[in-house]
Amino acid sequence: MKINMNKWLQDYLAAPEKKGIPILSFPGMQLINHSVEELVKDGHLQALCMEAIAKRFDSGAAVSLMDLSVEAEAFGCPVRYSADDVPTLHGAYIHNEEEAEALLVPHVGDGRTGECIKGIQEASQLITDRPLLAGTIGPFSLAGRLLDMTEIMILCYEEPEMVETVLEKVTEFLIEYTKAFKEAGANGIVMAEPAAGLLSPTLMDEFSTPYVRRIIDAVEDENFIVVYHNCGNITMLFDSINKVDAKAYSFGNAIDIEDALKNVPADRMVIGNIDPAGIFRHGTPELVKSETTSLLARCSKYSNFVISSGCDIPPVTPLENIDAFFQAIQDYYKAD
Repeated sequence: MKINMNKWLQDYLAAPEKKGIPILSFPGMQLINHSVEELVKDGHLQALCMEAIAKRFDSGAAVSLMDLSVEAEAFGCPVRYSADDVPTLHGAYIHNEEEAEALLVPHVGDGRTGECIKGIQEASQLITDRPLLAGTIGPFSLAGRLLDMTEIMILCYEEPEMVETVLEKVTEFLIEYTKAFKEAGANGIVMAEPAAGLLSPTLMDEFSTPYVRRIIDAVEDENFIVVYHNCGNITMLFDSINKVDAKAYSFGNAIDIEDALKNVPADRMVIGNIDPAGIFRHGTPELVKSETTSLLARCSKYSNFVISSGCDIPPVTPLENIDAFFQAIQDYYKAD
């Protein structure tokens, strides 16, 4: 469903009461009785999962799977699957400049990317009462998965040309992949770029921000937005973060979200940041409600604040904890 996302953002920021937008998708496996491995390999199941989440929880937007192995696998990285946890990658795929130069840019549809696009296409027909946001990885984070995260931090200093070679290729692919989501019916993407949180401001300005901006410039219009997600400790990176110039930012619980609200322009949505593991996954409904209420009490005075999880909520998170999050939001605004 086509939505003017610029107007949606303006209306959301202006609303005195705001629905939460947690990064919530994988726990839907419990609602449709399928494993994580089945889910990540089947676009139809992904659509059913998103639909089940949308029916169960009154969120401000529907968000697809945050599976940061998909794009790396399309480039050739081996992936380990699990029944109840998100897929993982291990070790470097590219080891030297020659391999970087020889790296082929995959076609959209390679690996599981076609299933993810199918999931959005079907979900866009099933979920029509709120925006639908697809999930992608950011360019530096994808390059780090291909080069190995420890290695890329060294290569940024010792072999920057090699890093840039990989970044050019992954950015080319991510632009086409995002366009495919747009064509499939997504109203935007949540771009996860957590690895950029490991960089200094200077390195972020060189190895992340320009490539993120290139993607945003290629895909964004009034009907499609890019939500920039960084769950790293970006306390010292706000000047660089603002150069991304995203319309909406999602930050993790590694920072105090109020620091973000004080540093990001007030016309940009700031989403965050209840701990997805410590609170949602391993907490109790009472703890979730207490943390949610406390964060709303502290930050709802900022018109651009939208309460959310700090990152992707784990698959086996108790559903009653997620219920408690949404109930706490309702109770908070009723009490005002």
